Amino acid sequence: MILAFPVACSCYGQRADFVKTNDGIIIHPDLIYPGSAAAVQLKVIGDNIIKVIAFADKNSQADKSLFIDSSPTGHPKWTVTNDKGFVRLETSRVTAVVNLQTGAVSFLDAGGKKILAEKEFGRQLVPQIFDGESLYNIRQDFVTSPDDAWYGLGQHQDGLMNYKTYQVQLFQNNTEVAVPFLVSKKNYGIVWDNASYTKFGDVRDYQPLSALKLFSKTGEQGWLTTSYSNDKNDSSKIIANRPEATISYEFLNDSKLLLPKEFKPESGMATWEGSMVTEINGVHKFRFTYAGYVKVWMENKLILDRWRQAWNPGSAILDLNLEKGKKYGFRLEWIPNGGESYLSCKWLPPLTAEEKSSFSFSSEAGRQLDYYFIAGQNMDSVISGYRQLTGKATLLPKWTFGFWQSRERYRTQQEILDVVGEFRKRKIPLDNIVQDWFYWKEDQWGSQQFDEKRYPHPDSLIDVLHKNYNAHFMISVWPKFYEGVSTYNEFYEKGWLYKRNIADRQRDWVGPGYVSTFYDVFNKDAQKAFWDLLNKNLYSKRVDAWWMDASEPDILSNVSPQKRKEQMTPTALGPSALVLNAYPMQNAKGIYEGQRATNPNDRVFILTRSAFTGSQKYAAATWSGDIASRWHDMKNQISAGVNFSMSGIPYWTMDIGGFAVENRFEKPKEQDLEEWRELQTRWYQFGAFVPLFRSHGQFPYREIFNIAPEDHPAYKSILFYDKLRYRLLPYIYSLAGAAYHNNGTIMRGLVMDFPTDTAVVNLNDEYLFGPSLLINPVYTYKQTIRKVYLPGGRGWFGLYSGKFFNGGQVLLAEAPYDRIPVFVREGSIIPFGPGLEYTSQKAADTISLFVYTGKNASFDLYEDEGTNYNYEKGAFSIITFRYDEKKKTLTINERKGEFPGMLQKRVFNIIWITQGKPRILDFDQSPDAQLVYEGKQKIIRKK
Repeated sequence: MILAFPVACSCYGQRADFVKTNDGIIIHPDLIYPGSAAAVQLKVIGDNIIKVIAFADKNSQADKSLFIDSSPTGHPKWTVTNDKGFVRLETSRVTAVVNLQTGAVSFLDAGGKKILAEKEFGRQLVPQIFDGESLYNIRQDFVTSPDDAWYGLGQHQDGLMNYKTYQVQLFQNNTEVAVPFLVSKKNYGIVWDNASYTKFGDVRDYQPLSALKLFSKTGEQGWLTTSYSNDKNDSSKIIANRPEATISYEFLNDSKLLLPKEFKPESGMATWEGSMVTEINGVHKFRFTYAGYVKVWMENKLILDRWRQAWNPGSAILDLNLEKGKKYGFRLEWIPNGGESYLSCKWLPPLTAEEKSSFSFSSEAGRQLDYYFIAGQNMDSVISGYRQLTGKATLLPKWTFGFWQSRERYRTQQEILDVVGEFRKRKIPLDNIVQDWFYWKEDQWGSQQFDEKRYPHPDSLIDVLHKNYNAHFMISVWPKFYEGVSTYNEFYEKGWLYKRNIADRQRDWVGPGYVSTFYDVFNKDAQKAFWDLLNKNLYSKRVDAWWMDASEPDILSNVSPQKRKEQMTPTALGPSALVLNAYPMQNAKGIYEGQRATNPNDRVFILTRSAFTGSQKYAAATWSGDIASRWHDMKNQISAGVNFSMSGIPYWTMDIGGFAVENRFEKPKEQDLEEWRELQTRWYQFGAFVPLFRSHGQFPYREIFNIAPEDHPAYKSILFYDKLRYRLLPYIYSLAGAAYHNNGTIMRGLVMDFPTDTAVVNLNDEYLFGPSLLINPVYTYKQTIRKVYLPGGRGWFGLYSGKFFNGGQVLLAEAPYDRIPVFVREGSIIPFGPGLEYTSQKAADTISLFVYTGKNASFDLYEDEGTNYNYEKGAFSIITFRYDEKKKTLTINERKGEFPGMLQKRVFNIIWITQGKPRILDFDQSPDAQLVYEGKQKIIRKK
């Protein structure tokens, strides 16, 4: 699209100050300064969506987006007025006001109240060269109100719900997912149209510890005292002492270059001791990257105690309120627990009051600065605007909402059959079994072929799973190729592979180590060829779903953004810096489009370790990567999953139980075994209430019967929640239907439904599962009382007891070993279906409607065929339930829509739950009313 499309103009001084186009305006700011924009364009995308593009050169053309269709939706009406140095672009729902001198844009609601504003002189386009091409480092600063709060932005592992005052790094990594979409408590959103390495929020560069005033253990200024021991159990056996002022082993090979040569990370430990002084009062942020065991003390108080597997570092942020001039004692203790070692500690000084009410997007590379402003009535409508721009969330197959069993890894086809057979023998509900990596011959990664010695008849394996066990089969397919494999040779010859890792002769961790690389997903021919490979060798065998592992792309783990760019150079779309974060979305796109072209009927399903803006339209769910099997890691999944869901992508899951374990759990003593079982139990309880219910991890095995015997409370509790999940399928699948048809969100931050309740703004350990269920995972060992905040404005019922509690209070809720606190919002209707061992075992011909009274309530029961795309053509039904508190009536409305195989007749059992008459969660109890429903309206009065 070329900028020079004049329709009308007005004048400011001796020059045209703006140009009106067919879909908006172009401004040429009067004030030009280093890094400023020569042209700013605003486009009306919808009544509530304005696109802003800034160009360093007024003759530039807009780059085509990788993930957004910016065509106007419908025929939005808008007007332009020029008023004393400002131009106003106004729709029925939002007004954009542009300063004609600076080009800064402010956004106002329909009533004229400012929602958000670009900071004056807060836009930067700084020339930069990438792969010989002239691009720009781009940055946009925004100013908002002091009571704002910011959510979304993908998935991150620092335990934060509200990102205000924090920095969020958007760079795809194992456990970290970059989605540059912000949703605000003030009911606006920003879709940042950039796929390069990006920082959000407080985008200042983290400083090394040396930026503080440091003192050694004996008081010398300028460093900390660092001691190294090769005995992790005895820090007094020192083999090296060094004065150090920085701790920076953040990326691969840093530790090999910087640690003392005589230090043995696999058996040793290191300590940093001394004190620090700051000359600035306020909250200082310390960010740690760590692998192995790390402990931090400040003033002899333990403030951080973490573990992460040696090959996959984690992160933590500490907010420390420090006084100017005061000396604070500091000690850091590190047990690397492995040969490849990761540890860093960096620092940011306090923000000013003005900085706390502002945020920035800062991206490494772009041809222009490009974002979309979305105005909404609530946060749901903002997320709906995101889907309007980036695509609807494709409905997943119904079976994906049942339970999946996975392991790292099943090694033979007989292991898979034995596991599924055991589930069916014990009548444990299950819908999906997952084959993780390495089903191929050791040196044949990328062949997408089974090792015939361990999987002699993969066609028969899948056929038995389908016909004998009514189970589905998902398989892991990496975008990775070993050098010399026939498929590698084909892709290499056609220029479809990234070649740097090959040139580096970088070997992986399998056997003796093999040289490998990944394919270029930005090449359309390579995308198609990769699908053709999967189709020929796997889909033709009736594989049901795809596990797209290492989709960051993890060509080499734990590398810096710079190294990742080098590994991905060149791409079919130009410099890797431009497209860095979009790999996982494009990877899913190729599989989705390939399968739908091959088989237009059956729904595609993809599980991917990373995601990006628009992933939801490619049937892609995301899991939280190779997290650790520790209590704090489980807690961090709450905010990680909720913020990911608020990023517009509704399908999220995690490794129930955590992926990697400490040595003490691999061959546990009795005490460690009982902690392991309790950790698994609590994680399963949590996992039953996320969009996709999935167990996975390394040894010990995660199948319920391998966790504990049948008479153990762990086994009983896990089985209870598995069965409850299947009872909830009518509720859950209706939420999935709403995610597609109404752009809904399944896993919901409390701020979405209680925006005026200030107590929920930063709450990071509770969430709503759908509109009605308040989930409170237990994430502390031996905890049997859980502090729960019940949001105000309405009451809450205990799910299991039916007991009523007032909202707006902190409750010390009972949390026995076998249950987590779950509450139901007053004014809710929850449909529970029959007990099932798999989702297609029987139709929900009898549904128990639990009606939680006290407020008006409604629920839309959504149904379709569950496996195909006929819902896109209108083949689905909705039955709407309405409860009127004043009239004490439940109306089951006439069924709307139809689809092949739809139940024409069913039974509804009505159970009333009131403040004065609690009812326990018992599906065999006598209902208060029962009716036969045949599609016509029915009204039931509460007696």
